[in-house]
Amino acid sequence: MPDAGTDAGPDAGPDRRPLKFARVQPRDVPAVRGDLLRLWVDATNAGGSIGFVAPVTNDDVAPLLDASLARVSDGPDDLGVLRDCSRHVVAMAFLTARPGSLSAHWRTVLRVAVHPSLQGQGAGRRLMTGLHDLARSLGLEHLQLTVRDGNGLEGFYGRLGYRVVGRHPGSVRVAPGDDRDEIMMVCPL
Repeated sequence: MPDAGTDAGPDAGPDRRPLKFARVQPRDVPAVRGDLLRLWVDATNAGGSIGFVAPVTNDDVAPLLDASLARVSDGPDDLGVLRDCSRHVVAMAFLTARPGSLSAHWRTVLRVAVHPSLQGQGAGRRLMTGLHDLARSLGLEHLQLTVRDGNGLEGFYGRLGYRVVGRHPGSVRVAPGDDRDEIMMVCPL
């Protein structure tokens, strides 16, 4: 599929310039790595729940990012991003596949991140809308994701069509004595 870049209209950066959604092609993975690493570190250190607990450094995040990008380069996974007018990546989300044909009709959404400077301005909604469009173009029927309890993300995803289908009590250990539930949500496409 070609890049699904579209003007985001009201979903614009701090200077109100439009953001564009794009599917990252395997050949373009090396070119976006630096932006993705900065985004992931900045979003985590601003309180985002993206596989780590703040504070994190590039060295903390790089191994997981590189493993995720290898799956995009090798083909089973996809990566959707929002770019600003300078073509810098300011938001990201992965569509990850499971092996085998039994689950070929759906994907898991992982590593959703929006740069802190764009939080609350519609960028997350724009990212997820683009990701849903990408998923439909791939012939997918639904998406699944999990959120860490205690961050209030169920409401955001609920407004995008996701519904809670399960909880894994205490599965995320944020700190000693601070265990959180992992909440599973599903969205039909």
